[in-house]
Order: sequence, then C-alpha cells, then structure tokens
Amino acid sequence: MATAKEMRSLSIEELSRLAGEAREQIFRQRIKHRTGALESTADMLKSRRDLARILTVLAEKKDEVAAD
Repeated sequence: MATAKEMRSLSIEELSRLAGEAREQIFRQRIKHRTGALESTADMLKSRRDLARILTVLAEKKDEVAAD
C-alpha cells in the first residue's frame, strides 16, 4: 500500500475505492484466519493499518473540501 504522503495526491473517489478494497481484504483475511489458511497473521495488522491510513487521509481531504 502507498504511504500517506502518496495518498494525499489521490482524489476522494480514489481514496474511497481504496478504503472499500482494504475492507474487503481485511474480511477475506479474517475468513482465512478462522479456517487456518492465513499464512501470516502480521498481514492482518498491516491491512488494518493501511485502512486507518486511508481513512485518515480521506478525512483530511473531506475537511479541506468542507473548509473551502
């Protein structure tokens, strides 16, 4: 996943799409973890952090738009 600095150059629509994809990935990882098919549980933490990073940048962008 991209860094927060790189994400700031994306549009709100692109960030929303990324957030949806990240949520879907977390869901799939949870299923794999429950069935024992997940190879690395560290990936779950990385995915959650990526989602948090995306949502943070998205909130910043929405605040910028609301301030204008």
